[in-house]
Amino acid sequence: MKEDKYLFAAKLDLFDGNTNVTTDPGLSDEMKTYYSTYLIRLAAPLMVHDQFAQVQPIPKNGGKRIEFRKYDSLPKALTPLSEGVTPNGQKLNVTKVQADVAQYGGYVELSDVFQQTAIDNNLMEATRVIADQASRTLDTITREVLCGGTNVQFGGGTKLYRHLLTGGEESGNDYLTVEAIRKAVRFLKTMNARKRNGCYVGIIHPDAAYDLMSDPEWKYPHQYQDTENLYAEEIGRIGGVRFVESSEAKVFHAPDLAEEDGEAPGFRNLTVAGWTAASKTVAVDEKLTDKQAAALVGRKVLIKGQLCKVASAVAGAAGAASIKLEETPATAPADGDIVYPGEAGAKGRDVYATLILGEDAYGITEIEGGGLQHIVKQLGSGGTADPLDQRATVGWKASRVAERLVEQYMIRVETASTFEIGAN
Repeated sequence: MKEDKYLFAAKLDLFDGNTNVTTDPGLSDEMKTYYSTYLIRLAAPLMVHDQFAQVQPIPKNGGKRIEFRKYDSLPKALTPLSEGVTPNGQKLNVTKVQADVAQYGGYVELSDVFQQTAIDNNLMEATRVIADQASRTLDTITREVLCGGTNVQFGGGTKLYRHLLTGGEESGNDYLTVEAIRKAVRFLKTMNARKRNGCYVGIIHPDAAYDLMSDPEWKYPHQYQDTENLYAEEIGRIGGVRFVESSEAKVFHAPDLAEEDGEAPGFRNLTVAGWTAASKTVAVDEKLTDKQAAALVGRKVLIKGQLCKVASAVAGAAGAASIKLEETPATAPADGDIVYPGEAGAKGRDVYATLILGEDAYGITEIEGGGLQHIVKQLGSGGTADPLDQRATVGWKASRVAERLVEQYMIRVETASTFEIGAN
C-alpha cells in the first residue's frame, strides 16, 4: 500500500546558530518520516481482509471510478475440426464491475497545555491510536463487502437459515468443523475457483478457530513443508484451506431487545405474558418505555423457533406492554415462552462468518497517492484559525473501495461458537 508523507520545514531560533534537533516543537523531517512509516507499520498487519484482494489503483487525476473487467469462460470445443476447413472464431464475453472510491479519515486534537504537561510521547501515542482506528475502518470496509456475498453455508450445510444455528447447548451445536470446511471447499472446486499457493485461504475469528483447531487434522504453520511464504496472521491449515486469524472477522450479533433506559432496565429477551392471535399481538412480562417500544419496531425476533418481524410495539407496565408481529407463528406462543432477538442464531446466539476465498474473488482500489496517509499539524500551523497556537492535530486519511468480482470464487461459512463476543 502506498502512502504519502507530509513533511514540514522546521526552523528554531533558540540558539545563536541554526542548530535543529529532533525535539524541535516543529518536528524534523526525519521524525515526520519515521512517524508516518510507524503509522503504516502499525496499521498494515491488522488489515487482514485486504491481503488476498486483486489490487487496482486508480491513476492520479483518473477520476473516482474503477472498472474491474472479468471474462467468462469459453464453452468446450467438442466438435472435431474438418480437414482444411477453418472453423468459426468465438466471441469473448466481458463483464464490467464498477465501483466509486470514497474517502475516509479521522484525527485527534492535542492542546498546547496537554503537550507541555503530559508524561507520554503525545505524538507517538496519538499515532498509535489513529493507526488502530484507520486499520479497523479500512479492514471493516472490505469485510462488509465480502460478507455481503451471495454464497453462504450455514453450519455443516444442514441448516437453511442463520437463525437456526445453535450454540451453548448440551449437544447438537453448529460449531465450525473440518467437515463444514470440506463442504465449502467442494463448492469452490466445482466453481473452478483457483487456489493461492496450492490452497484456498480462509479468514477466521479466534472464537471459531478455537472450535476448528481441536480437530486432529489441524496443522500449525511449523508443520508445513513450506514455512517461508506465510500470510500475515496465518495460524494453520486444514481441509485444503490456509487460515488467517482476525478479531475483526465478521460476527453477526443480535442486540438486546430493550436497551437500558432511565425509566426501565434493559432486557436481552422478553417473556410472553399473553397471545392474541387475531391481532398477532404478544403481551410481555417486562415493562417497556416509549423509547424501548419505538426501538423494537422493525426488529426481528424469534418466538417458538420462528423468525418474525415486529410491526409495532406498545409501551406499558409489566403485562401491559406488547409487540405486534407481521407474521403469525406456526406454533402459538404461550405464557412464559421466551422472545429472543432474531438477527443472529438460535436464541439470539452470536454467529461467526468464516470466509473461504479463491484467487481473484474480490478487488480493492485506491486513488494513486491517496493511500493511507499520516497527517500532522503542529502547534502554530493553524494560522488565524488558531491565533494563540493552542492546538495541534494528528490524523489519517485514505481513499478506498472494495468490490466482489466473482461471487463463485468465495463462500461464507456461518457457524455458532463455544464463545460469544458481541458486535464487532
